[in-house]
Formats: sequence, C-alpha cells, structure tokens
Amino acid sequence: MTSFRFLAVLFLCLSVLGCGKAGTHSLFLRYQSVKEFPSLQQKVGPTLGVAPFKDERPDTFYIGIHTPLRGISSHYKSDPFPLEKALMDSLSQALSRHGVKMVPMSKWDGEPGSLKNMETDSVLMIEIKKFWTESKAAAFRTNAKTSIHFAIHLGVKKEGKVFTRKVEVEKEITVGRMTPERMEEMVNQILTDIFDSFFSNPYEI
Repeated sequence: MTSFRFLAVLFLCLSVLGCGKAGTHSLFLRYQSVKEFPSLQQKVGPTLGVAPFKDERPDTFYIGIHTPLRGISSHYKSDPFPLEKALMDSLSQALSRHGVKMVPMSKWDGEPGSLKNMETDSVLMIEIKKFWTESKAAAFRTNAKTSIHFAIHLGVKKEGKVFTRKVEVEKEITVGRMTPERMEEMVNQILTDIFDSFFSNPYEI
C-alpha cells in the first residue's frame, strides 16, 4: 500500500510539474527601461519616426511553444498581437518617458539620402530575424530557452547616417515549473537588456 501511495504521489507531482494547460498563452511584451538616457534626445532628437517593423520569421503567428512531460503542447503568442505591434507599442511608451515622441511612418527605404526629406529628427526600423521561446518539461524540472535576433536600423537626419546594429541574444534557464508568467518575465528581461543597451549608445554599430 505504501508503494502504491508513493507511486500515486509521484505521478501527481509529475503531472503538476510537466503538464500545463494546453492551448495558447499570451505573453504581454513590454520594455521597461531600468537605465537613464541623458543624451538620447540629443542624439535622436525629440521626434523619432517609426517605419513598419519587418517580421521575417518563417512562422509569424506564434512566438514560442511549451512541451509538457506528457500531454499536448501549448503555444505562446505576443500580446499585443502581432509581434511588430507589441514591440512598437512597448517602445513608444518607454521612449515617451525619456522625452522622445515616436511618430508612425508608412515606409522608409533605409537609405541615408532619404533622411533629409523626413519631417522627423530620426527614424527607426527593426527587422525581426528570430523571436522564439520554448520550454520543455522533464521530471521535476523544465528547461526554457529564448532566442531573439534583431537588425535595428536608426537613421539620424543631422548626422546624415544610418546606424545598423545586429543583436543576437539567447538565454537558457532551468526551473522547477514553467508558467506563462515566468516565461513572460524571462522574455521581457531580454527585451529590456537589448533596448537599454541600444538606447544607451544608439550610434554604436
């Protein structure tokens, strides 16, 4: 009887640890800067044009997947959706606190020659090369890995230049149990690290 109870408890623990609810979980993406950018407005100007971000991933619907120890896998989606909107909204809120207003633009060819004809002081465009997070449950633990690759293009009118920075960040952690809230925290921390580094020195390539 004791052995039976032990096996029952073990099975219950494995189920709780590894089998989250299947379906689709929304991750609220937000960039919350933890740094001050005293020279940001001086470098990019008070108005920053935002050209449409380009999501170049093969699958643009989901941003990740969770595979339980047993049962059906569930996916992660960005909130807001699609991913381009989530990033633009988050950046707009963050930069407004630093005195920079983001102004939507219909297009930008990415060339320095077009900067002089723009009404904004600078222009930003991001190519999303990879944005994927996955968590896989094992006995008593869950391994999670997030990979984010961006090409960030910043055109500055007064400089007459386009600064391009390629960012590739991968982070892997092991936790007892992965929840959508914990995954959301992990992804948002990576976004904070990326954009805090970029806006601290936007001319760096």
